[in-house]
Amino acid sequence: MSAAPTTPAAPDGRGVVRRIVHVDMDAFYASVEVRDRPELRGLPVAVAHDSRRGVVLTASYEARTYGVRSAMPTRMAQARCPHLILVPPRMDVYRQVSERIRAVFARYTDLVEPLSLDEAYLDVTDPREGPRSGTLIARAVKADILRETGLTASAGVSHTKFLAKVASDLHKPDGLTVIRPEEAQAVIDALPIAAFHGVGPATARRMAEHGIRTGADLRAQTLADLRAWFGAHGEHYHRVSRGVDERPVAPDRERKSVGVERTFETDLRTLSEVRAALPALAAALAVRAARAGYAGRSVVLKLKFADHSVVTRRTGGAPPAPDAAQFEALGAALLTPQLLAGRRVRLVGLSVTGHVPDTRTEPLQPRLFPLP
Repeated sequence: MSAAPTTPAAPDGRGVVRRIVHVDMDAFYASVEVRDRPELRGLPVAVAHDSRRGVVLTASYEARTYGVRSAMPTRMAQARCPHLILVPPRMDVYRQVSERIRAVFARYTDLVEPLSLDEAYLDVTDPREGPRSGTLIARAVKADILRETGLTASAGVSHTKFLAKVASDLHKPDGLTVIRPEEAQAVIDALPIAAFHGVGPATARRMAEHGIRTGADLRAQTLADLRAWFGAHGEHYHRVSRGVDERPVAPDRERKSVGVERTFETDLRTLSEVRAALPALAAALAVRAARAGYAGRSVVLKLKFADHSVVTRRTGGAPPAPDAAQFEALGAALLTPQLLAGRRVRLVGLSVTGHVPDTRTEPLQPRLFPLP
């Protein structure tokens, strides 16, 4: 392997090194419930309906020590943690708290890019108030959130969005981690490959087949090889392994869709095999849409075949109810023998698109299937 290059500091267009903060609330839904019911503090808590078809939306850190995770079936979570306390979701409360958190962000910068109800990027290169230090502003944001909502947040500070998000994940809960430009390459090289945004379990296994287990392993690969192995994503992996991420914080970006997808190690060959993949995808989509506070007009089914060709089909008509049962039913309706036409399926995806206001105060209940 060649010597580690110096990771370039990302300019903001004026030759100024950006200061980007990624803020991620700690176990958001569960933390709100514990705040409002102090008797739950220190206990394993999951936000989920206690029903046969329930799935976990968020688990407290105490519950996570038992292996309880988001999108896990409620019954499975209870089997892993028999004394798990289930609390039904209160989406209206979570949205109200999220608005208070975003008001904190707005004190410091106009450049805020929300990713969900509990997560956002802030560009504080030119802050509205406070010191011209990403670290000090991140500390102030965390303190304001704690004082005004009673909740903790983890924050990451760096010169790119990719590294700021990596930093916020390194020390949770209630963490504050800074990755400076001169430290960036060493941090990236040491990252397990599953910690790279966009690398799911299936991709991580494929990378392991090529000897890629860390950021350093990824950086050692040529662009040509990464493109051959991972298609269009190969260029992205090549760039971020070198700390290159020029994406700006985009406060006016409207989320056009919310989706999930799964790549299969063994191609699916029959309609029934593809249909069997839909429940897990629908459950994960319901959780992701709930976290983002997103409702849409159409459900989109995506299939990628063994030859890397892709087809999509979408529903029309009335907006779908944002729950897993509806997502699964609509996806199944789009899946026809003509769509497969005898081809082997490499990837299946479900998404909801065409945002409409979600005025419901409680989510319809997701079905009982997690992503593996």
